[in-house]
Amino acid sequence: IHTPNIDRLAERGFSFRANYNLGGNTGAVCIPSRVMLHTGKAYFRVPADMSGARLFAELLREHGYRTYAIGKWHNQEPALIRGFESGKSIMLGGMSNHLEVPLVDLVDGRLVNKRTGKKFSSELFADAAIEFLETYRDSRPFFLYVAFTAPHDPRMPPEPYREMYYRQRPPLPPNFMPQHPFNLGPTMTGRDEMLAPWPRTRPVLSDQLAEYYGMITHLDDQIGRILQALERTGLSRQTVVIFAADNGLAIGSHGLLGKQNLYEHSQRVPLIFAGPGIPHGETQAFTYLLDIFPTVCRLAGINPPTDLDGVDLAPLWRGEKRALRDSIFLAFMDWSRAVRQGPWKLIRYPQIGYLQLFNLETDPHELHNLADQPAQKQRVAALTTLLRSWQQRLGDRQPLEVQPLQPKEVDLTGLTRQPDKWQPDWIVRKYF
Repeated sequence: IHTPNIDRLAERGFSFRANYNLGGNTGAVCIPSRVMLHTGKAYFRVPADMSGARLFAELLREHGYRTYAIGKWHNQEPALIRGFESGKSIMLGGMSNHLEVPLVDLVDGRLVNKRTGKKFSSELFADAAIEFLETYRDSRPFFLYVAFTAPHDPRMPPEPYREMYYRQRPPLPPNFMPQHPFNLGPTMTGRDEMLAPWPRTRPVLSDQLAEYYGMITHLDDQIGRILQALERTGLSRQTVVIFAADNGLAIGSHGLLGKQNLYEHSQRVPLIFAGPGIPHGETQAFTYLLDIFPTVCRLAGINPPTDLDGVDLAPLWRGEKRALRDSIFLAFMDWSRAVRQGPWKLIRYPQIGYLQLFNLETDPHELHNLADQPAQKQRVAALTTLLRSWQQRLGDRQPLEVQPLQPKEVDLTGLTRQPDKWQPDWIVRKYF
């Protein structure tokens, strides 16, 4: 995938190569993911609207920062107004057609200037960020939050970006499957999974990957424009840039298209810090999106709240520590729970009474389930104990065993599909 601007950011910054979104309690994983990003707490402890929790933008604002929001906001208006002094080209909600973006501005605590953006979403949000940087004359430090919706579907990149990857015919992931081999619950027939027919076929998924990669490259170009504006204005010398994503995506892996699962392709997300005092480097230490909150606080010289689940990441780039936690915990709705320690990853599916055990060192694509091997019995038991301890620590009350069990087998061949209202006509004609 052609991402020269993100690559350059990584080359001068510090990359967290085993960074995770902890999971979600809804098929719209972006909602709890952003809850955790903004509050530094696991989603079990904070409602979707973030009421009763402090946002790190709110804390920065209290300490003299000008806080400015651009792009997607999917966690209700009061939290936005509480955290941000002002903003422009804000999209309230989860998604839209990228050429018909519902927008508002935040001025003096009010959402005004409701309109529909007629330019591609990534370009609209980059334009607003560049305008902010080029006109910034305030003596206060700033926190600029730019939340792109791309590469979220509709996967409708501008035509040159589509054609770039259509010509390349992207290879399918090694774990491509026509269908997922067992029941993953209601989200198996949710909106994300309806974007291609069952069984999944190589030609259809190759085209969808081309469109997805086109979205990413187009997004990268807009990120490049923002970084150039930061350089042009001289602000880069005193600005830390944080690049992150709210969730991954299957898009063919394991027969899935969406992110409503606990496989690596859907839970691992990029995280890069770059700026003054941050050296080039990378780490395989386990980290979460919710670690951003305390890390930003420390960078700003602010003591973070003491009740956060996130931890300061700076000891990793300073070389003071090689790891901050010895395992990672993942959760999705009431359907799955997972824990990873070293290369070993256990996924439990309470609703169907099923286990998966993977060695990610030898099986990074999670294809070979070792849970039933007698030699792994003690490992499964130990990881289950570790998983329960994580649940207790974070306030997750989901039982790991339930009755009655739901059917494990599922076959979605030929299931009737309907496009959602956001898909453009050419995608509807092509895939529906």
